[in-house]
Amino acid sequence: MLRPLQSVFPPDSHPDLLVGLATPDDAAVWRLEGTRLLVVTMDFFTPVVDDPYDYGAVAAANALSDVYAMGARPVLALNVAAMPADLDLDVVAEILRGGAEKVREAGAVVAGGHTVQDREPKFGLVAVGLGDEVNLITKGGARPGDRLVLTKPLGTGVIATALKNDRASPEHVAEATEWMVRLNATPADLAHRFGVRGGTDVTGFGLLGHAVEIAEASGIRLRFHFGAIPFLAGARVYAEAGFFPGGSQDNARYFGPKVEFDPALDETSRLLLFDAQTSGGLLLAVPQDRLEAFQRAATEADQPMWVVGEVTEGQGLEVTAAGG
Repeated sequence: MLRPLQSVFPPDSHPDLLVGLATPDDAAVWRLEGTRLLVVTMDFFTPVVDDPYDYGAVAAANALSDVYAMGARPVLALNVAAMPADLDLDVVAEILRGGAEKVREAGAVVAGGHTVQDREPKFGLVAVGLGDEVNLITKGGARPGDRLVLTKPLGTGVIATALKNDRASPEHVAEATEWMVRLNATPADLAHRFGVRGGTDVTGFGLLGHAVEIAEASGIRLRFHFGAIPFLAGARVYAEAGFFPGGSQDNARYFGPKVEFDPALDETSRLLLFDAQTSGGLLLAVPQDRLEAFQRAATEADQPMWVVGEVTEGQGLEVTAAGG
């Protein structure tokens, strides 16, 4: 939808715009002076959980994730809210509080925002971060030989959809919420320390949708091993029951022709890899010679991570049924 605007803002007319409409990255990046960078993004959505506080926290973590995915540090946020006129003000206050406390946890500050009336609640943030060009992570930074590391399990889309249909167990919802409110600050810090230059966060396009963007932007091929990919408890059950959000089906239709699947993988397994995620983890292309040190540092920092594949020469994506 934004591609027509590229002719209005040609990259050669804005040399300080390092990441803009011409690339599929997670946030816009503007050079300030020297190697210092300003990173700006915005994200908001309708409720994915029932608890107002948790909804606010998930929405904030999701928006801040795009700043972390670019290798930057969040410093400032603005609320973006659309609320029904008859919604209890205490509920609205809890949504805003959940978002604000998550921003504070990230070391940033909420400095304002904008609200409108709407029939269905929507909440999120404009998130602003600061970074350095030497630490910039983009979807075009993956190189052959890198190993693919994922920092959160998949399945929030099917669990949230099951919840909307009153079919999700409280235990599964609680686990999914715990992951969704978790900031991607620690894996972003590890990426800095170990020189990661290629990556993204896993959100609305699902694991494979965002992986396709990396493959195309980097001019390489990605290979995933299904048996090594983590899933939330209950995700498979809800997937087999058909509780996929509409976005997951759209992802499969659009990105599916660009992926080669092992014939041993059934349709449910394939579709789970396109499941539209909320506040998912980072997908990082870690240089192979730094992977072991990265893993040790992640363990010391109590940061979960899974090695789910590798970057190779070529084009496109493939998914094997192997465990890594």
